[in-house]
Amino acid sequence: MIKPQRWQWLALISLLLLNGCQQRSHDDRARPTAWLQPGVRVNLPPPAISPALNVQQLLTGSVNGNAQSLVVLLTADENQVKLVGLSSVGIRLFLIRYDQQGLHSEQSIVLPQLPSASQVLADVMLSHWPLSAWQAQLPRGWSLADVGDKRELRNAAGKLVTEIHYQQRNGLREPISLQQHVFNYHITIQHLGD
Repeated sequence: MIKPQRWQWLALISLLLLNGCQQRSHDDRARPTAWLQPGVRVNLPPPAISPALNVQQLLTGSVNGNAQSLVVLLTADENQVKLVGLSSVGIRLFLIRYDQQGLHSEQSIVLPQLPSASQVLADVMLSHWPLSAWQAQLPRGWSLADVGDKRELRNAAGKLVTEIHYQQRNGLREPISLQQHVFNYHITIQHLGD
């Protein structure tokens, strides 16, 4: 049995990944929003992406020197994004689906520390979606740029907010780590299988 403290860490990692998830009703067609830094919210880009993604990842989140891992299954295509979070023993923690009707989330275990789905989804989309999908969403003065093997999100003052590192794998550019400097967390991404 997993101890309550371990569940709190799993919830924290999920929160960091979702970074401000909001549950929306099926009829709510407004695009979900997420925090970039305190006081600055952004609409997420549309869910469509091409080519399609189908990846399994082991995410290890670190906050204040403490680390916890969780397995994430990500599928995305021109119609929707689906993100499933599993504990290290295979228990489903959450399911997030984002499509043209909005953001739909299911939390298998109710934990008050669990971050919103849109916040986790924002980090995933920031890592995988093309720059062009994000440009129109960013606040005035903010920038998102690919610099070598990194992607950098900077605020209007030029301060580095989020930094994503990539590697080339099977001919594709895949994220291997995300550092959020303002909210002070780090996520290491290990790709499972080919």
